[in-house]
Amino acid sequence: MAPGAEAFHGEARAAFADVAQRLGLAGPAGGEGDRHLAVVSYAGSGVTYKAVLGLWQGDVEIHVCRRTALTECKVGIEGLAVCAGVVDRRGRVSFDARSLRRLRRSLAGQVRYVELVHPLVSGDPDEALSLMRAAGAREWRRPAVG
Repeated sequence: MAPGAEAFHGEARAAFADVAQRLGLAGPAGGEGDRHLAVVSYAGSGVTYKAVLGLWQGDVEIHVCRRTALTECKVGIEGLAVCAGVVDRRGRVSFDARSLRRLRRSLAGQVRYVELVHPLVSGDPDEALSLMRAAGAREWRRPAVG
């Protein structure tokens, strides 16, 4: 079984610390989740990165999220990095979180991908959404307000 939510939150903060500062990301926001997931979020320049720990599956993945007035998109960091061409193929980053050492390694690799894709998803919203869609993002309409 994966490390607990409290350990995960500390490890996610440590993994993101330098990159968040360099990229101007606010966070961590977190503690949300349920008994099967733990989530830590960092946000800035219109993008939110959510590190999600699957407590039962023993895996961790960073999701890249982008909102517009009408939609919200979410895609996994590895697929986005491959589609953007900042890495050449899948399988170069770990998702394993079945031990503290594996969790640290997985977070470090995925946070490196955040650093590589951030310039591509933090700029023009239309270009960012196009890239995310090409990477297979899940997208849904946001409810109308008013």
